[in-house]
Amino acid sequence: MNLKNLHTENKAVQTKLLFSPIEGKLISLQIAAGEQLKEHISKVPALLVCVSGNAVYKDEKEAVVNLKSGDYVTIEPDVKHRIDAIDESNFLLIK
Repeated sequence: MNLKNLHTENKAVQTKLLFSPIEGKLISLQIAAGEQLKEHISKVPALLVCVSGNAVYKDEKEAVVNLKSGDYVTIEPDVKHRIDAIDESNFLLIK
């Protein structure tokens, strides 16, 4: 299976829950080229893994991380952050 095939809606930002273990979640996230996952806060630590594409992660602590296939960033709880997609980008978000 390919993560890109999970996102069939014509929406700028899409998510798909892949499975829900007893604790935690693994979410597939796709952001269209030139679009943004708007600034928000996660209440729990998370790991964002770039599967494909090209994007930039930014947070309120002034971290700026360029993400391409295979790159990842650890997201701290209670820190505002956003993701700007340069190209169509697919991620795995592990919480």
